[in-house]
Amino acid sequence: MQQAIKQYLKRNGFEAFCPKAVLFDMDGVLYDSMPNHAHSWHHAMKQCGLNMPPADAYRYEGMRGVETIKLLARQQWHRELTDDEAQRLYDVKSALFAACPPANKMEGVELLMRKIKASGLMIGVVTGSGQRTLLNKLVNEFGGLVEERLIVTSFDVSHGKPDPEPYLMGLSKCGVKPWEAIVVENAPLGVRAATSARIFTVAVNTGPLPDQLLADEGADLIFSCMADFSDAWQAIRG
Repeated sequence: MQQAIKQYLKRNGFEAFCPKAVLFDMDGVLYDSMPNHAHSWHHAMKQCGLNMPPADAYRYEGMRGVETIKLLARQQWHRELTDDEAQRLYDVKSALFAACPPANKMEGVELLMRKIKASGLMIGVVTGSGQRTLLNKLVNEFGGLVEERLIVTSFDVSHGKPDPEPYLMGLSKCGVKPWEAIVVENAPLGVRAATSARIFTVAVNTGPLPDQLLADEGADLIFSCMADFSDAWQAIRG
């Protein structure tokens, strides 16, 4: 644990690691929602004439929906979609996702968040989602743990993950510097965004991708589940 922190400080040229805030991704971190996303992405894109296997939802997770669609169109149709064209396709995906059964909170995450709050740290959320129903659910179901003013969504940024802008916005909303924050991610593109923002990044691999993909993007620590991260919290905080 301490070795990972030392390597983080050396790599970024920081003198001290003094966490004051923890920035959580949402899908696959706060909610076990990625199976629903994988299902809706695959079937929506099939309806629209694009191929997106369910596993690709995990690879592109964190990227804004319209950017994912533009990427697929670029690869498969060899042309650039306008924002309006991409949004129309994303609306198909959003409708299918809304029809899926509600996703449960990720097992162990609420206990972890309570430990973080008890340690005196702020909790922020940095998500690529722009679906209002999900964001309202987030505040309501994590009442007292998540504040709306500390949530970064696709509406807040010009460039989504893997660009560092969402996490830089998260730092700004919390009023902290990179060495004063911890990111909790589950997706390779999210890890890339967080490490590009020079934030200590904990990857919790709640999906089917190999740990190596998270390590290759620069994750400082990797856990297999939230319960393991929760057990290690005090060592990281210390």
